[in-house]
Amino acid sequence: MHTFLQHNPTKLYFGKGQIEYITKEIAKESRVLLVYGGGSIKRNGVYKEAIKQLNAIHATVFELAGVEPNPRLATVEKGVEICKEEGINYLLAVGGGSVIDCTKGISAAANYEGEAWDLFTQKAPIESALPFGTVLTLAATGSEMNPVSVITNWESKDKIGWSSSHVYPTFSILDPSYTLSVPQDQTVYGIVDSMSHALEHYFHRTPNTPMIDGFIESLLRTAMETGPNLVENPQSFEHRETMMYVSTTAFNGTLSNGTDGGDWATHRIEHALSAVYDIPHGGGLAVLFPNWLDHVLEEDPSRVKQLAVNVLGVSPEGKEEIEVAREGAKALRAFWNSIGAPNRLSDYSIDERHFKAIVEKTFIKPGVGTYKEMDHSSVLDILKRSL
Repeated sequence: MHTFLQHNPTKLYFGKGQIEYITKEIAKESRVLLVYGGGSIKRNGVYKEAIKQLNAIHATVFELAGVEPNPRLATVEKGVEICKEEGINYLLAVGGGSVIDCTKGISAAANYEGEAWDLFTQKAPIESALPFGTVLTLAATGSEMNPVSVITNWESKDKIGWSSSHVYPTFSILDPSYTLSVPQDQTVYGIVDSMSHALEHYFHRTPNTPMIDGFIESLLRTAMETGPNLVENPQSFEHRETMMYVSTTAFNGTLSNGTDGGDWATHRIEHALSAVYDIPHGGGLAVLFPNWLDHVLEEDPSRVKQLAVNVLGVSPEGKEEIEVAREGAKALRAFWNSIGAPNRLSDYSIDERHFKAIVEKTFIKPGVGTYKEMDHSSVLDILKRSL
């Protein structure tokens, strides 16, 4: 194991009725920007409950609605403009990971006088941010308890993942009942996204990490046990509860303790892919990750074999290591397909026409992959395997 420091400042309120703690976390008479997406929170009652809590502290509320599934730089800039014009001193994100990621972008850029994109591309440092809390309505990204955000510049077709210690939420409300109305496709994408975060952490090269490896394997097995039941019974509070906690834990820093942090090449490739095609993040990961496994196991099958045996139910009896690993990649693909995730890029009518641009955008920041460092030909190979 490596030496490590664990510090997560986000206060987590988990369970039914926890939204009432908004009144404990946001100061009275604050000027609050409420950020949300396409309006589902108004249909399922979460908006009404959030406004009720904000009214109880006599907050002055401004709203930014319409955050996109892949949140756009232009929407961040719109939020920043509201913050500066109206003297906002607190942000409240009510929604899924895209809404929270957008809110993180606003919180960082509201205290900056230059172009927001400069912060996300690391051309300028993030030195402070407006405080914000979240009310989660979709279990997927883990953004409710980490300092990571992904923003898309639709003008340049670039999608950037970035992080800053200044953009941890101060608190997050996780009430599983707020996810009961999530549509089936988004539920499936959330399962895939959560598992993918755990898988990215799993593919590290740090020696002597049995405890963290066991944590990740347990989380993945729980997701595989719960996921199909949730898809079959989307109104089950218990299944929603389990997946919500799985999703948060998969990307709140716990699974990287003592390791090099994992690989993350698949996420980099998917960000480039969805920057060009604007497809759902979880859908892109479902297509790419098994093909990333197929690519890396040709060079080193050991870690893929461990995943296959300990998580994916592959028997190693009488088989070569690489055969077990290949069966593992196949088993992951089969599981995701069984719950309704896409199988190939062609499911999104994607062909090779823009592969060169996707490869180039994957390397918009240097250093892609740690378990196996990717070059342009490696990324192209994974894309071609995914057709």
